[in-house]
Amino acid sequence: MDLQVTFSIQLPMRLTKREKWYLASCPVLDVHSQGETKEAAKKNLGEAIQVFLISCFERGALDAVLKECGFKPLSASEVKSRTRNRNIISVPIPFSIPQPAEPSVCRA
Repeated sequence: MDLQVTFSIQLPMRLTKREKWYLASCPVLDVHSQGETKEAAKKNLGEAIQVFLISCFERGALDAVLKECGFKPLSASEVKSRTRNRNIISVPIPFSIPQPAEPSVCRA
């Protein structure tokens, strides 16, 4: 049986209304979506970001895409506690890891 692991990424987002549609965008990844309600637009944006990031991972391009978008790791001392912000979207990125018969160690 495979082990399931989920990473979660929090990203800035924008919601705007144009006529009858709500537009949701994640400017740092240049990913956009829409919906007839705010909730639908946000849900659709989350799904679009999830598909985008998984696609990048599967193509072996995730690190290059994140670097190109300006992402860089922070040290523990640079991490600030985040207050609750409605302009942040949290996107789960699910993975599975095959469970071998014998315990193994990641060789990364």
